Amino acid sequence: MPVPKRRHSHARKNKRRSQFKLDPISYSECPKCHSPKLPHRVCPACGYYKDRLVVPPREKEEKS
Repeated sequence: MPVPKRRHSHARKNKRRSQFKLDPISYSECPKCHSPKLPHRVCPACGYYKDRLVVPPREKEEKS
């Protein structure tokens, strides 16, 4: 395997690493309840996906 003949400087290393970053999470709006949800996923608030009820919505539990 080839080995670098000279050492890479800190600036060269950091310039290469500057492009390696995470993209922010993108949210889309649910067409039924208008709450934010991840794209191509079932809405956690209403349970709809592509105008079909896939998962029945959870009932909020009352704390006593």
